[in-house]
Amino acid sequence: MRIALGVEYDGSEFNGWQSQPDGCTVQDNIQLALSRIAGEPVSIIAAGRTDTGVHALEQVIHFDTSIDRPLGAWVRGVNAMLPRSIAILWAHIVPEEFHARFSAQARSYQYVLINRPARSAVHHGKVGWFHAPLDVRAMREAAQYLLGEHDFTSFRAAECQARSPVKNLAQLGISQQGDTIIFDLNANAFLHHMVRNIVGCLVYVGKGKHPTEWIKEVLDARQRKIAAPTFAPDGLYLRRITYDAKWGLPQVGSGMGN
Repeated sequence: MRIALGVEYDGSEFNGWQSQPDGCTVQDNIQLALSRIAGEPVSIIAAGRTDTGVHALEQVIHFDTSIDRPLGAWVRGVNAMLPRSIAILWAHIVPEEFHARFSAQARSYQYVLINRPARSAVHHGKVGWFHAPLDVRAMREAAQYLLGEHDFTSFRAAECQARSPVKNLAQLGISQQGDTIIFDLNANAFLHHMVRNIVGCLVYVGKGKHPTEWIKEVLDARQRKIAAPTFAPDGLYLRRITYDAKWGLPQVGSGMGN
């Protein structure tokens, strides 16, 4: 039997998603909890990996098991075994041809940035921060250069393992609510550090270091070294994974600004 789960987590206290020998990852904690409920070892596959400090409003995973349990056991039962910073949102039985990663059609990320002179104490670890005033209009103009299908090598981490740097960025929205700036991005897939590198470059434009068209120069150069430094992981959220409706998966991730 193959089961898909929706997962929410605060990545602040974990060494990213992917399993590591020290066990201090989101994947390790979920596998341990699922194995306890199943009474047998369980291995999970996720729609995508997230780095240390990155959060998820709705990650999607799947696992195979020979154990028959009510769907509620895979939600409430597993949650009882998990740290408070990880929660299973829903469980759904899927056909064996479903794959959390390869069946995904698109991914959505959100970056939440506090823009004020002083850092946030209440939202520590949950938001990015930049101290100098940012020109949101300029950042919106610059963002338009990145929409569509491009080679995003300039926004790719050196250790990125993706086969191709070409991705289709369908959305890059920037909204402002008081001193909070929210970046919403949707693409068929993302490269390692791609969102944080895009945010870093847009902040450079917003603070006046470069004109809006500099973003196109960075994109066309296909060289990571000419782009801005990778922005902090704190404000980054994996917001939603999109699948074909035929799988019947619930989707509850709404985003911080909605």
